[in-house]
Amino acid sequence: MNTICAISTPYGSGGIAVVRVSGESAIQIVDTLFRGRKSLTEAPAYTVHYGEIRRKVKGERLEVKGEDDILDQVLVSVFRAPHSFTGEDVVEIACHGSMYIQQTLLQWLVDAGCQLAKAGEFTQRAFLNGKMDLTEAEAVADLIAAQTKAEKDLALSQLRGGISNELAALRERLLTFTSLIELELDFADHEELEFADRTQLNALANEIDSTIGALVASFKTGNAIKQGIPVAIIGAPNVGKSTLLNALLGEERAIVSDIQGTTRDTIEDTLVLGGMLFRFIDTAGMRVTNDTIENMGIERSRQAAQRAAIIIHLQDATMPRNTLSLLENINDKMVIQVYNKVDLVPSFTPCDGTIGVSAKNGNINALKQQLVAYAEEQCDMRNAVTISNTRHYEALQRAQSAIHRVQEGLSMQISGEFLSMDLQDCLTALGEITGQITSQEVLNNIFSKFCIGK
Repeated sequence: MNTICAISTPYGSGGIAVVRVSGESAIQIVDTLFRGRKSLTEAPAYTVHYGEIRRKVKGERLEVKGEDDILDQVLVSVFRAPHSFTGEDVVEIACHGSMYIQQTLLQWLVDAGCQLAKAGEFTQRAFLNGKMDLTEAEAVADLIAAQTKAEKDLALSQLRGGISNELAALRERLLTFTSLIELELDFADHEELEFADRTQLNALANEIDSTIGALVASFKTGNAIKQGIPVAIIGAPNVGKSTLLNALLGEERAIVSDIQGTTRDTIEDTLVLGGMLFRFIDTAGMRVTNDTIENMGIERSRQAAQRAAIIIHLQDATMPRNTLSLLENINDKMVIQVYNKVDLVPSFTPCDGTIGVSAKNGNINALKQQLVAYAEEQCDMRNAVTISNTRHYEALQRAQSAIHRVQEGLSMQISGEFLSMDLQDCLTALGEITGQITSQEVLNNIFSKFCIGK
């Protein structure tokens, strides 16, 4: 493959910038521009060298230093194949972060024989050279994009092979049984021969179904970590829903008014609490009205409640306590009963499981603590593998459908030929996740979403 180069640090000026070069000729190409104590071609792996980036003149190195011939003073790190990120020879040049220096250095590298890297090409080479599988490569992009501690922890777990190890164990056992069934088919003339014990295969299918089912179920948690845990704030008009949203976000995000029906559509914004991303949804007040537009907003409030993982049922502490019909038929959701305006009711005492706040005065710490406690309980990744990638989720669903067909086939005592087909479908779906079975189109789609230089 050609030697590629790219700026790996974010676009713009800064204290330093890093230009990465990877390929068979990486060290030799950079050495034509670098002047240090010794040639980079003689440098051991994992060493850093101080020197200058200088342009050749008439094919010869300059013997007399001149300002116009020196681009920058740099630190150059040398990594030799196969023990590098890409599995190839890699050189990283740390230069000053001037845009002129960065772009000129990139131009000089191209003139010396490099090609500009495509988006994600460094990580794609790492995958193609066996340095990581596809789930780990995708985790690199997730780690770069992480905005919260939870996202970072999830991406790091996947980068360390959390999903890969789980799937590798499943595929290995499936391959063993698939091979035995294929062996039976080779001896089809001897019907009495049965190399793959059907009882053991049934037990394995049940175990795999359980494991894949747990991974599929974990997508709800993984997706919430990446996209934000949806929290719907619902209640009657004028209980302070918009004021609470503004207090949580620390800005005037929603219009606050004493006029009922001011909020006629859902308003969404995000906030990081306790290292977790929450997506708060302010909804229209629930009441009976003949206003067509307001009723549309109320219907959207119901829909928001159905989509949310957490519902903050906000009530006015100065009014009689009630239960909204909106809370009926809502399952598998955390409902936090919150009473607002407690500053106006000195005698207010919260019941078990309820929280008193004063959104207007910013007294909402108890609610924040409750939200963080819920997130920590529901999104605990310490003891289980969690998936967050839609591609993985879809492939796991296909694998689970295939293993269900295996289970049904075993119960119906169908021939090994059909069992083998379903087992192969399951193996293919699992292999697509890690990249053991994939197409160039899929790879191009995945790595095109990476930043250039990674």
